[in-house]
Amino acid sequence: MPVITLPDGSQRSFPNPVTVHDVAADIGAGLAKAALAGVVDGREVDTSHIIEGDASLSIITDRDDAGLEVIRHSTAHLLAMAVQELFPGVQVTIGPVIEDGFFYDFATGHSFTPEDLARIEQRMEELAEQDLPVERLVVSREKAIEMFRNMGENYKVQIIEELPEGEEISLYRQGAWMDLCRGPHVPTTGKLQAFKLTKVAGAYWRGDAKNEMLQRIYGTAWSNKKQLRQYLTQIEEAEKRDHRKIGKKLDLFHTQEEAPGMVFWHPAGWSIYQTIEQYMRKAQRRQDYQEIKTPQLVDMSLWQRSGHADKFGDDMFMLKTEDREFAVKPMNCPCHVQVFNQGLKSYRDLPLRLAEFGSCHRNEPSGSLHGIMRVRGFVQDDAHIFCTEEQIQPEVSTFIDFLHAVYEDFGFSEVIYRLSTRPEQRVGTDEDWDRAEKALADALDAQNLPWQELPGEGAFYGPKIEFSLKDCIGRVWQLGTIQVDFSMPGRLGAQYVAEDGSRQVPVMLHRAILGSFERFIGILIEHYEGIFPTWLAPTQAVVLNITDNQSEYVRNVEDSLKNKGFRVVSDLRNEKIGFKIREHTIQRIPYLLVVGDKEVESGTVAVRTRRGEDLGSMDLAAFTTLITEDVERRGRISMEN
Repeated sequence: MPVITLPDGSQRSFPNPVTVHDVAADIGAGLAKAALAGVVDGREVDTSHIIEGDASLSIITDRDDAGLEVIRHSTAHLLAMAVQELFPGVQVTIGPVIEDGFFYDFATGHSFTPEDLARIEQRMEELAEQDLPVERLVVSREKAIEMFRNMGENYKVQIIEELPEGEEISLYRQGAWMDLCRGPHVPTTGKLQAFKLTKVAGAYWRGDAKNEMLQRIYGTAWSNKKQLRQYLTQIEEAEKRDHRKIGKKLDLFHTQEEAPGMVFWHPAGWSIYQTIEQYMRKAQRRQDYQEIKTPQLVDMSLWQRSGHADKFGDDMFMLKTEDREFAVKPMNCPCHVQVFNQGLKSYRDLPLRLAEFGSCHRNEPSGSLHGIMRVRGFVQDDAHIFCTEEQIQPEVSTFIDFLHAVYEDFGFSEVIYRLSTRPEQRVGTDEDWDRAEKALADALDAQNLPWQELPGEGAFYGPKIEFSLKDCIGRVWQLGTIQVDFSMPGRLGAQYVAEDGSRQVPVMLHRAILGSFERFIGILIEHYEGIFPTWLAPTQAVVLNITDNQSEYVRNVEDSLKNKGFRVVSDLRNEKIGFKIREHTIQRIPYLLVVGDKEVESGTVAVRTRRGEDLGSMDLAAFTTLITEDVERRGRISMEN
């Protein structure tokens, strides 16, 4: 007689074993209709799962994040079914859920076209309308291998053969179509009502360039058509804001095959980069950080001692010279410990905050590179705080306040907080991890901040708080982080003299606010659509003459504003003023200062903004006040001009 405990603590008894669907129906017909899956004693299962004894149960519906994942996973199966019906002989490989959607990789000699996607999507809609039951089957490993081999699914056979002998395999069948899967899945295909196929790309089997090239079809799926429409609108807006297109249009940067994953910064883009770096340098100095610089090449022995060689060895660039192996540094933390280790530190020296705009290189797969958002060479606003255990919480709280102020200056006000806890593969004792995780949770609670736990997502050396931002079209970007590390300082020999005279190992806090400068600038480009706040704009004002008569005055205005520290250029070309105004407006220059004979005579400039506002004539003192206040406001009033 199973007793089922529900999330609110209430219990329901049944005379016989029951399915998840049965329990949902007992609670109410509406819940039974909405149920997509269940969580029994912490394990996600199908609604057909039979509960034979006492258990805890929560019902998953399309209102839950887990429900959306079930929908997307099931829609990937619907895609694969439609493809194999329309294109006999195609083999299916893997079809995971990804952020905002799913993909499925297919082995086929056929190259899918946009017309093919339209046909596939139409067939998916027809299969959804058929409301086919989705059934879970469990067979032996050997039986599964035999079944998929007979079906000609060689890739599935490879996947199953890598599983341990004797393991039972779960399969999902809808209609006459079947796939290998762990599940859970929706109870019927009729639950899948809001999806869209988005693009086709190439992908290597197992992500290895030595293997066969597959065809990858991407799609998105949502709980309802309204959410789907909102997402597609966001995607359309994101396409307009693509940092690669805007970067080319505004002449900010470029990348090229001779240096894959590396950025060539042009003068305008480097101006933005330098403005951000100088801002962060001043801000960190006010927070008592000391800036350092560490080497690019470090002997592999250091990375082995720190643990990075075991964890990230495949992602590191190596070179050998004089029988020694070196790595181009993929991160800065072990080098910062070396700076700490120079000279014996006292407890009076703590907390010690060391910051570096550290240039790092990681051997990211070529297929994952994306403009300046995902690169191999990047610079982090990296810092490490060496402190005592008692100083962790106040240091984390101070850092959170600092981070909020920085984000607001860049025009971001909505921050999402996540606490990532111990991963399966980690260093350090469980006691250390307990204390580290509690310190971060306490710091978030002390600030009265809402946060979500991400189990198993911490770094290999310690837990971390991740700070994510929402941009103006609702996309979430993970940026800042602070991590508590009880392990690395000890592994690398860091010590300080405690108040009682004993030698103690400091705690190390790894922290960044912007993360990679390259990625952050890409986010800014897309957030502002290239219409940067005046303080970030590569050129803050342009002075335009109407005729040659004003050329000398224009140069004087330009020089005067440059001497005050503003980024100003003049345009003395023999072109009509309307043409010049349009051209510089397209270049998103915040202020356009037009000069004719009247302005020369009165010692003024006619001020226009890139949004077409006519601010009238001003003398230079008045305009200087205007642009100074605009610059000092930074991004806190975003895109005003």
